[in-house]
Amino acid sequence: MKDVKAFDFLVFIGRFQPFHRGHLAVIQEGLKQSEHLIVLVGSAHQPRNFRNPWTVSERENMIRSALSDTESQRVHIVPLMDVMYNDESWVRNVQATVNGLVTAHHGQPHRPAKVGLIGHSKDHTAYYLNLFPQWGAVQVDNYRQINATAIRNGLFQTQREEEFFQSADDLLPAAVVQELRNFVAAPLYQEIRDEHVFVNNYKSAWNNAPYPPTFVTVDAVVVQSGHVLLVERKARPGKGQLALPGGFVNQTETLVAACLRELKEETRLKIPTPVLKGHIKTQKVFDDPNRSTRGRTFTHAFYIELEPNKDLPKVKGGDDSKHAMWIPLADLDPGRMYEDHYFIIQELTGV
Repeated sequence: MKDVKAFDFLVFIGRFQPFHRGHLAVIQEGLKQSEHLIVLVGSAHQPRNFRNPWTVSERENMIRSALSDTESQRVHIVPLMDVMYNDESWVRNVQATVNGLVTAHHGQPHRPAKVGLIGHSKDHTAYYLNLFPQWGAVQVDNYRQINATAIRNGLFQTQREEEFFQSADDLLPAAVVQELRNFVAAPLYQEIRDEHVFVNNYKSAWNNAPYPPTFVTVDAVVVQSGHVLLVERKARPGKGQLALPGGFVNQTETLVAACLRELKEETRLKIPTPVLKGHIKTQKVFDDPNRSTRGRTFTHAFYIELEPNKDLPKVKGGDDSKHAMWIPLADLDPGRMYEDHYFIIQELTGV
């Protein structure tokens, strides 16, 4: 007699940076209670950094390497992009992704599929468990209190990687340990580690401050004829990534003055400052606590919409930027964008 599961589909949402034994315990419980397990791999299509060192395909390899062939056949792994500053859009993406998989794999079309979320309420980041009241829920105990942040700290902060691997078997499936050994042997590991060291040194300069520092920056979202003005960063953090022109606010200037100054310095845009100021369409504060690796940073973004023209103004890199360029809005690649700048552009332009 076939074992009847409580759910047709359970949905497990996570970043899996990296995939550890706690995640594996959730998957195993999900397979006990459902016919199919949908794993949504979050923070997809982002540039590599300490918080997100591994791509979606690498994380899928980690997950499947820890499963048997039979288990893997019942697990559906798909990428899920973050949608910062718009929870409703993120929820809609989850709903649409799950609905599509249910339609494709539900073997009993004569009745609605039983769908549920599975996870554990480890901290405030698991608030999404309450965002889908139409689905059931399965709570799983936090397996030995393992968390991915501590694992990444151990991998990137130790001076001798072998010290990390001596205790890794207690935290990670054996196949994932081998995946990480291969990763550490590649040049990419050292690049991420060097950036992590840079950020830690940056933060240590504020150790003697009486209060944790909060930084204020400005960014310019300049759009003309379906193109947005971006720069390529030439220094850490985010070296080589595409960013909005912007920077820190001087103590003697207003926010708008700082924005226009940084715009001019980084792009050499030869449009008079009063004209740029006159084309400011709106401004908004972006304040996600995790938006910057350097610490708590608020940015004031100004949306500058120039009159359409088939000839875009000439620009060139300057100050902190290696290059400046106009990029079609449809060609924006979140995997190349610095910090949350892709989401800032989305929010202000509606694209």
